[in-house]
Amino acid sequence: MSPLDLKLLRDLWRIKGQAVAIGLVLAVGVLMLVMMTGLVASLDETRRAYYERHRFAEVFAPVTRAPEQLVDDLGAIPGVASVEGRVTGHTLVDIEGRDLPVQARAVSLPDYREPRLNDVYLTDGRKLDSRREDEILLLRSFALAHSLQPGDTLSATMNGARRSFRIVGLAQSPEFLYTTAPGELVPDDSRFGVIWMSRTALEAAYDMDGAFNEALLSLGRDADKAAIINAVDRILEPYGGLGAYGREDQTSNRFISEEILGLRASSTGVPPVFLAVAAFLLYIVVSRMVEAERNQIGLLKAFGYTDLEVGSHYFKLILAISLGGALAGCLMGVASGRAMTGLYVEYYKFPFLVFRVNPSSFVMGFAVSVLTASVGGLVVLRRVFVLTPATAMRPPVPPDYSRTRRIGRVLNSVLDQPSRMVLRRVTRHAGRMAGAILGIAAGMALSVSMISIMSGFGHTVDLSFSVVDRSDVTVTFNEAMSNKVVLELRRIPGVIEVEPVRNVSVVMRNGVKTHRGAVNGLVPSARLYRALDSDSSTIEMRKDGMILAQSLADILDVHPGELLTVEVREGRRPTLTVPVAGVAQTLLGSPAYMDLEMLNHVLREPNRVSGAYLRIDAVRNSEIYRKLKNMPSVAGVSLKEDGRAAFQRIIDSGAGAIRYVMALIAAVITFGIVYNAASIAYAERIRDLASLRVIGFTKGETAFVLLGELALVTFLALPIGAMMGYWLTFVVAKGFSTDLYQIPATFDPKCYGEAAMSVVAAAIVSGWLVKRDMDRADLISALKTRE
Repeated sequence: MSPLDLKLLRDLWRIKGQAVAIGLVLAVGVLMLVMMTGLVASLDETRRAYYERHRFAEVFAPVTRAPEQLVDDLGAIPGVASVEGRVTGHTLVDIEGRDLPVQARAVSLPDYREPRLNDVYLTDGRKLDSRREDEILLLRSFALAHSLQPGDTLSATMNGARRSFRIVGLAQSPEFLYTTAPGELVPDDSRFGVIWMSRTALEAAYDMDGAFNEALLSLGRDADKAAIINAVDRILEPYGGLGAYGREDQTSNRFISEEILGLRASSTGVPPVFLAVAAFLLYIVVSRMVEAERNQIGLLKAFGYTDLEVGSHYFKLILAISLGGALAGCLMGVASGRAMTGLYVEYYKFPFLVFRVNPSSFVMGFAVSVLTASVGGLVVLRRVFVLTPATAMRPPVPPDYSRTRRIGRVLNSVLDQPSRMVLRRVTRHAGRMAGAILGIAAGMALSVSMISIMSGFGHTVDLSFSVVDRSDVTVTFNEAMSNKVVLELRRIPGVIEVEPVRNVSVVMRNGVKTHRGAVNGLVPSARLYRALDSDSSTIEMRKDGMILAQSLADILDVHPGELLTVEVREGRRPTLTVPVAGVAQTLLGSPAYMDLEMLNHVLREPNRVSGAYLRIDAVRNSEIYRKLKNMPSVAGVSLKEDGRAAFQRIIDSGAGAIRYVMALIAAVITFGIVYNAASIAYAERIRDLASLRVIGFTKGETAFVLLGELALVTFLALPIGAMMGYWLTFVVAKGFSTDLYQIPATFDPKCYGEAAMSVVAAAIVSGWLVKRDMDRADLISALKTRE
């Protein structure tokens, strides 16, 4: 090995603590890049393969009742590749040990052939025998939630009639990767299931002989989807068509797409933050090393080494740290991605999901790591090229403190000698101190943002299930009913309060921007389910317009006072022009609200409700549940506490679980930054500190000179980091928010206090590690001329 390479190894060993800390920061950036790009690629590829193998439909066309011969008419539309007509319906499943029935969806399968579209993936048992009308396939996740397996029996109420079925198999489907009960946004395996039956059996159950109530379509490669949807609507409109829609609006696919888009955005936005911090740290380390090794650089050049050879030596140091960090990041990224894969399989019900990283991700990780580190290092290497041997071997001009005058005299009278030494150090190297302050402030900002986001998730749960929704039970009816049903609910012993609601399926349009969702009709002065403003005060329903959630207003780019086109997808299917009367602050979903009486008026269907919120006496809940279970008009009953628990599970898995990874990463980066600041200061001053010990300073006094600088820098960094963290919280909160939930960026002093404590803790640990090294240092070696 050449002498310079031997020196490189000695330098790496000498700064091993700093090198490891910087390498970890780089590794974190590469870890996030590899993990997120791998998850995006894995989810996207698995979804595509799953959809293709099981022929997932590209257009869905629900209809009230259409004759079977219309399937041929739909297949004749230009651009349509295949069509499947089927029967679907809502059902209530009786689970042993539960007072309340569980909502489920019944879906037909062809009697004597495989489905052309939306085939199922059989995981256990066997397929249906079309000759036996009592056989069903059950959604695997629902079966596991209730410990059901092939051979068990199941009771369900279909179209008002209670029937008994035998489970012959468990299945999964690309249509039900993300399963939610009608009218709900939060999936819960125990509260919603899917039953597959033979077409003949389901036709008989729902009086659909020779008819279908949903058509599935796949399209050709160059088909015009919008034109095909319009043609489908024209054909099905006389038979009660409810409006065809594309795969992008299908509930399950929409949430998976949102997850992939969020991960893709994070994979391009988050890693550069960590890599930039690492480049900054490398810049500080190498610049201070070059400054400390001026004499060595001069000697090397005097002995004949060229500027390029000396510069390459320090550049190799940068490469060694960056390549080591990139390698560690790639390995940790693969391990983290595989761990996250298990969460996504459970969350999205994929039959398989193998974490696979494209080689380009590793290449990109190494390239970005090296290039980012090189940017910080090349700026420093300019100093190496401009140093001549004579200049480099001459010690730098010592600073002149004789002009402090009155300020100096005041400081001399107030501060002791070690304190003045700390202050002089800070003022002497103002640029370096500013860099250290900004570095620690960056760590503080990361901690603030992640702790605030952790608090924001909890705030979302509390606001949604304690402030917005103050009911105990939500009842959903089979169809829009007369409001007399509200009187029936009020007569149930133990029901304290009933608040009716009507939910209407609509498509809202503002120019080219559209959203498929629902309008919720609420009563004036609602108590059990409310629309709230930014101050968490109730928004009164108005007769002159619609109230939109802030997230929905952003999607449609509409503001109060503007007009919105609302296409109703049920009943007479009118197209309404409704003014936007206000904006509500909701953190769950993207709802729209109208006054219940006004909504019924514009639909020309007075005194109609589709559900109700109930407040009940908990002592009599079993009796109330039995009464609701026996009401033929009730399609489903949901307990708020069940919904709250399901929502908590959602935010603790999938995208929500990444916040724990991010919090851990923020802690690693914060410690890395603080430790580097302390280590670099010690490396620069080891000779001076040894001199203090020799002239009589105690270990404590000597440590104060060094650690006092770290304490002052940390103290100055805290308010700056708090301000940076405030703005960073908004960016991170937007990245975590989805169509399912929105995470608020709130100012909570507790979060800032916890972040400050984490930074102080990192400073204390870093100071202890540096002091330990200082106490172990050999004073004689430290005082020798640096060779």
